[in-house]
Amino acid sequence: MAQRLAVSNGTRAPFSSGVTRAAPRAAKLVCRASSQQQQQQINAGLLQKAAAFAAAGVIALSGPAAFAAAEEGQLLCDASCVSKLESVPAVTTPSGLVYKDIIVGTGPQPIVGYQVVVNYIAMNDKGREFENSLGKAPFDVRVGAGQVIPGLDEGMLSMKVGGVRRLYIPGELAFPKPLKAAAGRPSVPANTPVVFDVQLLYIPGLEADE
Repeated sequence: MAQRLAVSNGTRAPFSSGVTRAAPRAAKLVCRASSQQQQQQINAGLLQKAAAFAAAGVIALSGPAAFAAAEEGQLLCDASCVSKLESVPAVTTPSGLVYKDIIVGTGPQPIVGYQVVVNYIAMNDKGREFENSLGKAPFDVRVGAGQVIPGLDEGMLSMKVGGVRRLYIPGELAFPKPLKAAAGRPSVPANTPVVFDVQLLYIPGLEADE
């Protein structure tokens, strides 16, 4: 089941913009619970569909041998991949975001406001991993809606389904508030550069032609 990159119940999601929402009133809990159950059912269907597309070869959930498969190494870009990235041309956008495509997708491209299903690995400016969706569940998020940090939002919008991309996100497009250290996870100071490896799995409503 897909997890949501969203902020709720007064807590801040790891990749949120840093804005914390107030906890919902008790009177709204029943409605919210029902809505969440419906969304969970939808998300489960999305992931099943993504897996079906992958099995049919419509989208690529794993790349060449140089790129580690999620189930094997829990990485989207292994040591060999990192070495190869040195020769991959970097793209710098007007905002200051820099990215390199590990695998260029061949499927549809997201539209602002559309839901996407992704895997990701997040690292601080020293290369230490602080979040990893592999081995858990992919995340679904609406792109261009401000549900994640600006650099991640922008980086996903120009990807295509089946693609894997490394995003070098400058501090001004990263976390406006610090992320505290936890067991096995380093802290991430506010407004410091971060690196994301992102794998675009599926876009509901923009299925590739079979």
